[in-house]
Amino acid sequence: MAKNIAEQIVEMLENANVKRIYAVTGDSLNHLNIAVKNSSIEWIHVRHEEVGAYAAAAEAELDGFAVCAGSCGPGHVHLINGVYEAHRSHVPMLVIASTIPSEEMGMDYFQETNTIKLFDDCSHYNQMITRPEQVQRTVQTAIQHAISKKGVAVIGLPGDVSELEAEEAATSNKIFKTYPIIRPSDEELNQLADLINESKKVTIYCGIGAEYSNAEVVELSKYLKAPVGYSFRGKMAIQPNNPNEVGLTGLLGLPSAYHAMHEADLLLLLGTDFPYEKFMPVKNKIVQIDESPERLGRRAKLELGLAGDVKETIKALLPLLKEKTDINFLNQQLEFYEKVKENQLIYVKDRGTENAIQPEFVTYTLDKLAKRDAIFTVDTGMCCVWGARYITGTGERKMLGSFNHGSMANAMPMAIGASLAHPDRQVIAMCGDGGLSMLLGDMATIFQYKLPVKLIVFNNRALGMVKLEMEVGGMPDNETDMINPDFALIAHAMGYTGKNVHKPEEVESSIKECLEHDGPYLLNIFTNPNALALPPKIELNQVLGMTKSMAQLMLGGKMEEALDTVKTNYKHIKDLL
Repeated sequence: MAKNIAEQIVEMLENANVKRIYAVTGDSLNHLNIAVKNSSIEWIHVRHEEVGAYAAAAEAELDGFAVCAGSCGPGHVHLINGVYEAHRSHVPMLVIASTIPSEEMGMDYFQETNTIKLFDDCSHYNQMITRPEQVQRTVQTAIQHAISKKGVAVIGLPGDVSELEAEEAATSNKIFKTYPIIRPSDEELNQLADLINESKKVTIYCGIGAEYSNAEVVELSKYLKAPVGYSFRGKMAIQPNNPNEVGLTGLLGLPSAYHAMHEADLLLLLGTDFPYEKFMPVKNKIVQIDESPERLGRRAKLELGLAGDVKETIKALLPLLKEKTDINFLNQQLEFYEKVKENQLIYVKDRGTENAIQPEFVTYTLDKLAKRDAIFTVDTGMCCVWGARYITGTGERKMLGSFNHGSMANAMPMAIGASLAHPDRQVIAMCGDGGLSMLLGDMATIFQYKLPVKLIVFNNRALGMVKLEMEVGGMPDNETDMINPDFALIAHAMGYTGKNVHKPEEVESSIKECLEHDGPYLLNIFTNPNALALPPKIELNQVLGMTKSMAQLMLGGKMEEALDTVKTNYKHIKDLL
């Protein structure tokens, strides 16, 4: 019996080593669903397509490629947020957008969406299959685009087309994963070497593009006596086994990395597209090295911009450099970093009070008890701050989040994808109460697939980051408070263990119990709603804004809230003086 187009697509996905498809089935997607049922691929039935896209994005970041799908109209729109996340994070993902019968296109048919227009801004490749002759070429080209350009490829698939009889194409069905060696030319390397050799104080700053270059970065930093800072996405790879690291900078970062970048004569940006231009120095010389040359110079004024893989570029550069002997600059930055780390422990030692547990203490304890190869997922907002500052890179750990797209609700869905892809590893989702609430239904997916995901809820009963943004803008926070359900009871209703933690003295034993539990577990920790995290670069208008907002709270009769905020964050204020 001849195979249909849906079966042909699934066969190609099997050959591309696809293990699962995240989707909500329905109408136009049903033929693909049945084809998957009869294959080695697992269909992961999520409750919401956005969750499926996030889960696939997590799997793609960990393993190099993943697939999600959605059916007509609403299913496409639900996918969009997670698809944007994958594309902006440069992870290879295929989206199968099944759609209405081809003869109804353009007729304002039920659930009609234009997949080409809809996915155009979040994909490298975006095409519709309308004939059997197209199928193999289109699928092969889509996957080739996703893995080669590191982003999303979309295939539109009308339901009626998926059941047509398949045809063989004359072109290649094989997927080519290439590993070219990319580095600057010899002339460019000599220019870079001259710049480095003539600079007394050099700082290195690394992003996710340096993920596989830890040893080379460490060697370069030792040779140049250079402190090493890193972005949030770069932390897990660059921090381990790195004696010269000085932390991260940016909105979630530490003053030490900011200081080292601004005090240097020369700043080397390696594999980073760090988005916050205001954190970049303007008085020193800056060199940027990135495998994608279109990114050069869009965040800072460059002395030199070079295209190249970080590992290969450093290997070719080292023989051209003169080893530096002056260690004063490096020692000053490392000494400052030690003081910064000491200050961080102040927030850990102050554990908080009942129903106002300090989130820094919670994260520090979680870091201490988690396995060396744990996979962490973090919700956007305050959970990102605590993860950035208190989860330690070991060289084996991974941390996933919506670091470029900045969407809420990503931690729990990403944990689903991570746990399915790596069932042997500890997967910990650091969830905000706002984020978890947004996609709460897919807690049931965790139970359905018996995933041993650990959900740690930082329940501050507020949209914490938004509250901070309003206060530093001089506004009293408004409509950021949340009246939450009992998340532990919801976990029980979903079929797995849930526990509420109200007191600081319960934290360590509860986290230990959670992590050691065989199966899914939700730990709902009542954290301090007035714990704020200020960035390493505090501008006068932010201080004035906070003062103004506190005055407005007091004038509005909210004296207790204003005093709680000041008392909770006196340590931050001390850092500014």
